[in-house]
Amino acid sequence: MADSVLEQIAALKDDDWAVREDAAVALGGFRDKRAVEPLIAVLRDLDRAVREAAIAALTAIGEPAVEPLGACLRDRNLTVQESAAAILASIGDVRVADELIAALAGTDWVVRMHAARALGRIGEARAIPALLPLLQDKVKAVREETSGALARLGPAAVPVLVDALMHAEWLARLHAVEALGKTKSPDAVDPLLRLLFNDRDSSLREDAVRALGDIGDARAVEFLLTALKEPGLRPLVVDALGKIGDRRAVPALVAVVQGTNRPEKSREVAGCGDKWDEEMTAMAGAAHALGQIRDAATIPTLVAALQNTVTRAEAAAALVAFGQPAIPHLVSVLKNEQDGNILFHVKEALTQLGWRQGRV
Repeated sequence: MADSVLEQIAALKDDDWAVREDAAVALGGFRDKRAVEPLIAVLRDLDRAVREAAIAALTAIGEPAVEPLGACLRDRNLTVQESAAAILASIGDVRVADELIAALAGTDWVVRMHAARALGRIGEARAIPALLPLLQDKVKAVREETSGALARLGPAAVPVLVDALMHAEWLARLHAVEALGKTKSPDAVDPLLRLLFNDRDSSLREDAVRALGDIGDARAVEFLLTALKEPGLRPLVVDALGKIGDRRAVPALVAVVQGTNRPEKSREVAGCGDKWDEEMTAMAGAAHALGQIRDAATIPTLVAALQNTVTRAEAAAALVAFGQPAIPHLVSVLKNEQDGNILFHVKEALTQLGWRQGRV
């Protein structure tokens, strides 16, 4: 009786690239460990489609391929290294943690990127010292994967990332901030607040606000309300306050929506061909934030915000977030408003809330 696996393994050496590709695809479906070494050999194939089929097949085979692929991380052929790293990043297996850690110091950025992703997926805390320098990698994709990997490593990575906030290189500090936000660790709040009020780099301070919003710890609220006074940070602070969801932020957010306490100067930004400034972005964001906090006392503020083209869409969406309590207010606008644009948003909101004409 013919052995289909052996037949397809033999077909991997066919002169026709399409036959080799089909054979690799078939072997991925069989998931037979006998195909591992032949498929690894195909990672050197000159045809990209064949190599990609082999990568998919080895990924599908999974566990039996892990250790042979770990050895491929030291292969002289960079294409083989890259392919092996990509597969291992998808599988995630602690048995090749040492090989992946060593690969972080490699010259090929694709290998470094996949190795960082794999180590984050594995959750290998021993990788932290080797990952940290890659926060300064010259390739953005490597920096981003490293940041994500450190975040996934959780509590073990937090002290190292906090130390990195004092790094002399701003890029290392920046990605440490991003990683701390992804960890959502309460232990990151105080260090991020110190950076927010002391670092001279505006991009770092902006990312610190984002990270504090992602963490969602209410301890940051009072400090963010102070930062709200700074024009360059207002839209980001508004967004962070909405994510945190603490009602202490409501009065300040209402003031932003209503346009009171507006800064004397606001940076212009591009928006639909018209002059649009940062404060307009903050006003719309504050309406959204009120919808996230859902303090019923702010419903009238959001209804009034329907009159302003800057806040209209976000105010309507925020009212939907309140659910049934918003319906009477929206129905009142529907009965008394003449402006077609406002009516459009009100009707859309009512439809999302399940209200129909004639229903009380």
